[in-house]
Amino acid sequence: MNTLKIKIYADGANIEEIRKVSKFKFVDGFTTNPTLLKKAGVTDYLSFAKSLVDEFPEKDISFEVFSNDCENMIVEAKKLHDLGDNVYVKIPIVTPDGDSTEKVIKRLSNLNINLNVTAITTYEQVKIAEESFARNTQNLVSIFIGRLTDNRIDPTNFIKESVDFTKEHPEAKLLWASTREVYNVVEADKFGLDVITVPPTLLEKLNNKAKTDLEISIDTVKGFEKDIKNSGLHIL
Repeated sequence: MNTLKIKIYADGANIEEIRKVSKFKFVDGFTTNPTLLKKAGVTDYLSFAKSLVDEFPEKDISFEVFSNDCENMIVEAKKLHDLGDNVYVKIPIVTPDGDSTEKVIKRLSNLNINLNVTAITTYEQVKIAEESFARNTQNLVSIFIGRLTDNRIDPTNFIKESVDFTKEHPEAKLLWASTREVYNVVEADKFGLDVITVPPTLLEKLNNKAKTDLEISIDTVKGFEKDIKNSGLHIL
């Protein structure tokens, strides 16, 4: 862990899980999204968001707008921004109809609202987001690597191009989203991304002491042995 340069954010909306992983020294912030809020059973979004900001004022926290209408997105973004200086407002790069939110990003950035442009899956979308940021603002650009690989798409060139382009834009930090396994943290760091979001279950594994390849093999066989005994199955 000490050799990694990348920042690590916890991705979730369960307050107890958030409190637990916040104790890990390597967790620098938190991200949420509507799906995670629904899964966690959050019933009052703004109250949840305010309590999170109040409890963790030193951590970067990303909250997403709900509206798909451009004007309402701006109103919601202002409300979320007003919760605290550590808040990044998440704006999807497109609406559900596939329309670009470029104009929304520009308007909000010109208001000095820190943004997290999310749901990005193409290099063109990275360019649109980063070229829309106002100077001297701080923003995140979230590329959804896990969702690409889930669809059998090799993201290597996309990642490399996005990293190179982001280096030319000091207003943007590149974030690896939709993390699927612990090793993605190592991959993201090697590629040179700035941030990665990680679910609490993977953060737990990341916090554990790394095992050698032989230890992994032995633990696997021990697991087989335990399950054989518990199953009551036999060959002889």
